[in-house]
Amino acid sequence: MPEIVIDARQADLGHGLAVRRVLPFAKRRMVGPFIFLDHAGPVTFARAIGGSADVRPHPHIGLSTVSYLLSGAITHRDSLGVEQVIRPGDVNWMTAGRGISHSERFEDPSVFVEPGIELLQSWVALPEADEETQPAFDHYPVQGLPEAREAGAWMRLIAGEAYGMESPVKTHSPLFCLHASLDRDARLALPEGHAERAAYVVSGCVAHGGRDYLPGQMLVFGAPADTTLRARQPSTLMLLGGEPLGERHVWWNFVSSRKERIEQAKADWQAGRIVLPPNDNDEFIPLPEGRR
Repeated sequence: MPEIVIDARQADLGHGLAVRRVLPFAKRRMVGPFIFLDHAGPVTFARAIGGSADVRPHPHIGLSTVSYLLSGAITHRDSLGVEQVIRPGDVNWMTAGRGISHSERFEDPSVFVEPGIELLQSWVALPEADEETQPAFDHYPVQGLPEAREAGAWMRLIAGEAYGMESPVKTHSPLFCLHASLDRDARLALPEGHAERAAYVVSGCVAHGGRDYLPGQMLVFGAPADTTLRARQPSTLMLLGGEPLGERHVWWNFVSSRKERIEQAKADWQAGRIVLPPNDNDEFIPLPEGRR
């Protein structure tokens, strides 16, 4: 059986853009180095109001953000001067290190028309030795990511190593992140060789240990557990995990092994020491008042 089953909570990012928030969870803060997971969508808006869902420039430290679209398109701009449109299957991997800011804009009004926007965004905590690394951004087109098919299961490796595949995405610690689609009655075991593993149900229904699991649920397993899942109907999964890094503190968009570094990041954002994207600097998200 899973060590724990996490039920995603609804979170409102503003302007009607609601997400299912999976990590962090009170009883399970991380899975391997993964410390945050949001599932947005599918979201549809009228063309005229779609832009109101834009995420204005905001800061990060101590982590890598991983943006992966199932449908739609998003324009990323960051304080390094990078501007990149991400489309379904591509990977945007932004390493914040000592500090970066970025925005996520929905500039094509057609993206909110059926099937709309569907995004999986995770944060990967950095090892202590890399928390203050130079900020960086890397974009990986879908054509360069390894894929495999077997017995009713299709898989695309987003990052790390799994099922004998290795992703070209540069990471700072051992991990895996994988998009899987299962036909009805197909079976899939989570990849071996990782201390912590999890399966998030994006759509459909999967069975394990005599129970069914539905969209918005994450099954978290330890290394020796039976992790074979069976699709009760056509299903889409996000599989992730890796080696744990130790305790991390999270406040707003900041992650660190040290509480005092979080306080420094707050002061840096308020004082403008984390600069805005040069091609998107007319507005920003201020430091939340009283947020814990």
